[in-house]
Amino acid sequence: MALSAKLCYNSFIGFLCGTGGNMKKRKTLQDLTIKDNFLFGAVMHVEENCKGFLELVLGFPIAHVVVSKERSMIYHPEYKGVRLDIYAEDENHTHYNVEMQMRRKKALGKRSRYYHSQIVMEALESGEEYETIPDTFVIFVCDFDPFGKELYCYTFQNECKEDRNVKLEDGCCTIFLSTQGKKEELVSPDLVRFLKFVMADLEESEGDFGDELVERFQKTIREIKADREMGGRYMIFEEMLREEKQEGKLEGKIEGAIEATQEAVLELLEDLGEIPRELQEKIEGQEDLGKLKVLHKMAARADSIGAFEKEAEAYLCSKEAK
Repeated sequence: MALSAKLCYNSFIGFLCGTGGNMKKRKTLQDLTIKDNFLFGAVMHVEENCKGFLELVLGFPIAHVVVSKERSMIYHPEYKGVRLDIYAEDENHTHYNVEMQMRRKKALGKRSRYYHSQIVMEALESGEEYETIPDTFVIFVCDFDPFGKELYCYTFQNECKEDRNVKLEDGCCTIFLSTQGKKEELVSPDLVRFLKFVMADLEESEGDFGDELVERFQKTIREIKADREMGGRYMIFEEMLREEKQEGKLEGKIEGAIEATQEAVLELLEDLGEIPRELQEKIEGQEDLGKLKVLHKMAARADSIGAFEKEAEAYLCSKEAK
């Protein structure tokens, strides 16, 4: 592996472990909010919570759902990694895949296509015919605006480009929820309250949102945080994530190291305040590992977003001029 990749790896692992002077301390179970993948997965494992969430988002009643525990939030050899998404099925054989997204990632559209295709392939491998392939809903809960249109909900289904009244009826629906929406008149008040709960920090998330589903989630969260066994499962989950990232870098996966460092920079900046969308996109678009390493150091010592932007811009401009 290149020296720069090793340096980035060491820097990032120090960041995760809370070492290295100004590096951020690793979260405990008590620090988590619903937007953290582990807690979201644990809460959604309660089938009544999952059912309530799906009914809220989709707007139709569901008699019952079954949440697949072997495909959600645990390590499973078949999938070669930690599953961060929630996988469920209802009484009509409709399949649901739900994933929390704390920060913008590349190719979310293609990620949704992967989830749809995975469900279809598993159905075919189990002996189903094309006519009985289940309808699939893939839902991303985003703590950012994935398309910049200030909507709380973006729903995608396939239709004819020449005549939008002609629907493909392939049974696939992809939904992106955004905590950064502003057009409340286009969605239900219940969905707005739920997304404000998702967006809230730790202290705010424990307040009264005047919403039955949020109260149910809050009750489950309190139970999870009081459960010593769940505390142990969280520690194992965190260790698995670190091992996966470490293994990927040691195998020379430079792309993984770049993404990890981008995330490390963004997490440090999040401690300083809300990251402007343009700045976040610049960091996510930066693929030079050496430059990202320098930006990581700048983020660690910055005392404000503005100070980081000024120093980072000067540094990147100087590199471009050479």
